Amino acid sequence: MTRTVPDECDVLLRDGDIAHLRPLRPEDRAALHELVDATSERSAFLRFFTGGRATAHAYADRVTSPEYRGQALVAFIRGRLVAVAEYVPEGDDADVGILIHDPVHGNGLGTLMIEHLALNAAEAGVRAIVADVLPENRQMIQVFEDLGLTVHRRFEDGLFRVEIPLEPSPALLSGIEAREHQAAVASLTRLLGPESVAVIGAGRDPGSVGHRVLRNLVDGGFPGPVYPINPRAKELCGLPVHAKIGDVPGPVDLAVVAVPARAVTRVARQCAEAGVRSLVVVTGGLSEAGKSGRQAELLRICRDGGMRLVGPNSLGVVGSAGRLNASVLPATPPRGRLGLMSQSGTVAVALLERAAALGIGVSSFVSTGDKADVSGNDLLEYWEDDPETDVVALYLESFGNPRRFGRIARRLAARKPVIVLKSGRTVSGDRAAVQSHTAAAATPDKAVDALLAAAGVIQVDTVQRLLDTARLLLGAPLPAGPRVAIVGNSGGPEALTADACVQRGLAVPELSPETRLVLRRETSPTAEVTNPVALAADAPAERLADAVRTVLADPVVDAVLVVYTPPFGSGRERTCEAIAEVAKDAAKPVLACVLGHDGILPGGTPSYAFPEQAVYALSRVVDYVRRRERPAELAAEARPFSRDRTAAAIVRRELAEHPEGRWLDHRTAARLLACYGVHVAESIDVDGPETAAEAAALTGLPAALKATGPDLVHKSDVGGVALNLATPADVAQAYREMAERLGPAMTGALVQPMVTDGVEIIIGGVEHPAFGPLVMVGMGGLTAELLTDRAFRVPPITHRDAAEMLRELRCFPLLTGYRGRPKVNIEALEEQIVRVARFLEEIPEAAELDLNPVLVTPRGAAAVDVRLRLAPLPPPPSPYRRRLR
Repeated sequence: MTRTVPDECDVLLRDGDIAHLRPLRPEDRAALHELVDATSERSAFLRFFTGGRATAHAYADRVTSPEYRGQALVAFIRGRLVAVAEYVPEGDDADVGILIHDPVHGNGLGTLMIEHLALNAAEAGVRAIVADVLPENRQMIQVFEDLGLTVHRRFEDGLFRVEIPLEPSPALLSGIEAREHQAAVASLTRLLGPESVAVIGAGRDPGSVGHRVLRNLVDGGFPGPVYPINPRAKELCGLPVHAKIGDVPGPVDLAVVAVPARAVTRVARQCAEAGVRSLVVVTGGLSEAGKSGRQAELLRICRDGGMRLVGPNSLGVVGSAGRLNASVLPATPPRGRLGLMSQSGTVAVALLERAAALGIGVSSFVSTGDKADVSGNDLLEYWEDDPETDVVALYLESFGNPRRFGRIARRLAARKPVIVLKSGRTVSGDRAAVQSHTAAAATPDKAVDALLAAAGVIQVDTVQRLLDTARLLLGAPLPAGPRVAIVGNSGGPEALTADACVQRGLAVPELSPETRLVLRRETSPTAEVTNPVALAADAPAERLADAVRTVLADPVVDAVLVVYTPPFGSGRERTCEAIAEVAKDAAKPVLACVLGHDGILPGGTPSYAFPEQAVYALSRVVDYVRRRERPAELAAEARPFSRDRTAAAIVRRELAEHPEGRWLDHRTAARLLACYGVHVAESIDVDGPETAAEAAALTGLPAALKATGPDLVHKSDVGGVALNLATPADVAQAYREMAERLGPAMTGALVQPMVTDGVEIIIGGVEHPAFGPLVMVGMGGLTAELLTDRAFRVPPITHRDAAEMLRELRCFPLLTGYRGRPKVNIEALEEQIVRVARFLEEIPEAAELDLNPVLVTPRGAAAVDVRLRLAPLPPPPSPYRRRLR
């Protein structure tokens, strides 16, 4: 069976260290014997039971011999072989065993290697892994128990016989993700919270990059040792200078490298030899044309040396809690609660300068640059548990592993808001090879939108909107819903605010009679108190504050937006203080729009220069709150990952017969979809006028006749569809005319009973190499491309997701009984969407799929036309296999 990853990969251990896994090779025999020599007698006994090291040495010879019939993995840490794990097939089962260098015990390497072995075995068709374990080997028993798989144990002949069926499940994935999370956090803790920092390439010139990093560290008050490295200086910024990293008298957690590109790899090797744990490379140019090998070499040095790498071409990192400013930024960002990552250095500078001007501080900041190693995915893992971070914001130019991003972001967004500004969304892909409606519509920007929506993050489209949204999240409680009360001292701006709310999907409800009565007593008789609440222009700050308190107490209000036009009333300063005082203890969010003035009011209350800014931010936060429930919905609908065996067999056979892939005939496509419960309308394949007439008599009249053929994509356009055929003779004649018209392109036809009371919907899917499957729903039939009424999602898709997709469509009223038409079975359509999503998720070889149209009637939903292309696509990275990209 095809492996899901290359044979070699790097992995993060529990303590943040890095190991390299690969299959055992015959040339590893000497290193394996060295491992045995370094192993304690107790470890050898627990692994082999008898014979001690002698048995272990015999084992080393056996597994490296040509006759060995099992599969063995070895692990290296800093170039030394420290562990070997194997499985040996025995019928449907496989015996497993593992030997680990004693000092490496306890860092999760054993669990990680068993995870990889188990997945390899499952891909090879093994049903279960088994092991005999001594009762005193509690550590090994615990490794098996911690996997997340069902473990069966029985005691016989003085040993525990452990049997673990290889049935991946949500519990297994949850355990793997928890271990992956722990390792990622550990590896980045030394990066963002180091105890010591070295600056390699710290120069005398105050304008040089290295000197600026050193100066930022010193001026920022970093409390630990700072070591400037420069072979031609004695003292810099009041600190003694060392000629090379190896001369530093103490351990170094973080080294910032600011040397010419040609020297970076040499310096990185020196850092690895000195035991440096993290590297930030501010030097650029390593990934330019003709030099890309330098970046790959740099990454390999870091991985072999156990170092996490930020950059190259990075501005550096900031950890405010530890007073770390290891960057070339022109100023130290103020301390705050925003975790910020930027792939672009220039965007980062502008973003941080504007954030500081608005009063937004950061908990930590990372400029990932060329992103050879540390990426947004790693930082999401770190910020999830960081007590200093309340909100996360990312500026991304690319996704290193979009599927993993989706899983991590979904988990994090359930606890902390994540804001994403993604550039490069409109790059057009190669659409020349696609033939389906869905593939033509599923552009890269649609895939990005769907991925971010499924992850539950807040997507914004400008830097300003990122900061507007972050301000609200940092300075106010989350709203319970979309209902907004508008209070202000000027009718015009309030009317604009109300219009903006409606346009952004927010509600401006009429306030309750009780609230209006109170407001009427507190304000002038001429004031408007329904919503918006328009006080007089000269209303003092106290009156404005009282009105805000009153509407906050109304149960029909989820948030209050105060619109103030200075300098009227009590003036800007006094009015802002009054608004902030009300907002300070409010359980609902209070936003201010002080016309013409952007910033943050005392106490953190967000304030915006124009109503549109405030409304946009509030609408994005309301949508975020609604999506926070999605992880619970996914868990409730979760089922074990179990690729349907019949479907897998069909795919294997088709690709064996057609290695390049092909468009399936209708019968095969319908049979494959049926494995996942996708309902395809009854149809009969025919190959001539006579068989067509006979089929029509069986299916019932009136009938529909549809041409089939691998090149017939839009059949209606070329006369390949005949409808409302009243008699068998009509069907036969239609076949003759169709065959004459289409010629060799028509290889046969389908006969189906006519359905006249349905709504035509398209359900489709496409496999993106990076993003994975993308599901589309839209108006179907002849109008599928004309109206471009579509909604997209990435699996997994819940029933609620399916319902939301349909309600995004402009054609949705047609499903609910528009203008006297019968209401159709929406629940059946939603079920079709969920089943199609599951099919696409588990059958990655399904490159393109169109169910067009799916006829939705009061009785149900059935696809009356199916287009499905299989292709030998590489299997996606398994979520069950931990590895560094």
